[in-house]
Amino acid sequence: MGDVTLVVVAGTTETAAIDGISAAGADPDLRVHTPSADLEIVASGRPGPGSPVPVSPGGCPTPAVVTRAVRELLGPESLPVAFVDAGLGAPTAAATRGVGAAPGGDVRDPEPVPGAATVFERARSLAPALAASGSGDDAGGDGATELLVAETIPGGTTTALGVLTALGERAAVSSSLPANPIERKRRVVAEGLDASGLDPGGAAGDPIEAVRLAGDPVLAAVAGLLVGCADAGIDVTLAGGTQLAAAAALARHAGVDRRLPLATTSLVADDPTADLPALAGDLDLALAAADPGFAEGDHPALAAYARGEAKEGVGMGGALALADRARVTDAAVRDRIAAVTDRLLAERRASDGSGDAEPDGSTPTDGGDRR
Repeated sequence: MGDVTLVVVAGTTETAAIDGISAAGADPDLRVHTPSADLEIVASGRPGPGSPVPVSPGGCPTPAVVTRAVRELLGPESLPVAFVDAGLGAPTAAATRGVGAAPGGDVRDPEPVPGAATVFERARSLAPALAASGSGDDAGGDGATELLVAETIPGGTTTALGVLTALGERAAVSSSLPANPIERKRRVVAEGLDASGLDPGGAAGDPIEAVRLAGDPVLAAVAGLLVGCADAGIDVTLAGGTQLAAAAALARHAGVDRRLPLATTSLVADDPTADLPALAGDLDLALAAADPGFAEGDHPALAAYARGEAKEGVGMGGALALADRARVTDAAVRDRIAAVTDRLLAERRASDGSGDAEPDGSTPTDGGDRR
């Protein structure tokens, strides 16, 4: 399969609290813990003490479940992980590397990411160390030749739309919700650009300005990593959807012209409101979309993914691509996703003293999720 390290860049933005743009906004008290819990689930298979099991109001578990399922199938030593704290709003039990990021502000603020330049440059400098060491929880091996870069940040599709608009790129993104509230997001972004005194396309050629005035700290960090990989000749694949495409746009506007693969899910690639194939074409990204056949499973979690909830995130598409590369069958992937979900929820019910599993196998909603 080759040497690959999964790098998950995690953070928060106050944009997630805006009504009607993200499933993550359903429970503000739990939403801030979602990225921290995602890292814990990918690293060790369970959230740390005090972290929720991130589940959407519709019963869809975090995409971290899919990424963890693939790590278990491949063997964690075959897919080492490294985590970057790009503005986490709650502590995490997972080991992280810092880039000097604070949680992002509301995209409607005049300057939602005042530290964008610092985050970008520190992430840029971090790229060679991540590739050389494959560092992170239970990472191993003699180093990685490729970084698989992913994100987790509730509300991130709206800030991605802000960055794309500021750069003058195609203004379309996906959503964690089955029905994408894209027009609502566009209105929010327009309000933010007005507050920042920035016209659409006004930050073309200036990616740090685009993030500072219209983005989030995760985008600053991912863009910095991409530029750092280009500087050092490190192979990199973007493991995600429109948020990672927005990070690629930032890298393009920073002068990166090398090949950039984008590994996502068919749930995003086939979403006409996201228009990802067109955006990937604009940015010269090599798009690949994985489909493990969620609709063929009979587990509630698989049905929730098939409905179009939590279409991407936490490296979901990239992890599925690695499973396919390793010739792991779709049925095995689906079975392991179901097993990881059941294990997480059973452990949480036991720790909460809330009794046995629901007789119909339904998935309770312990926390707000996603983008």
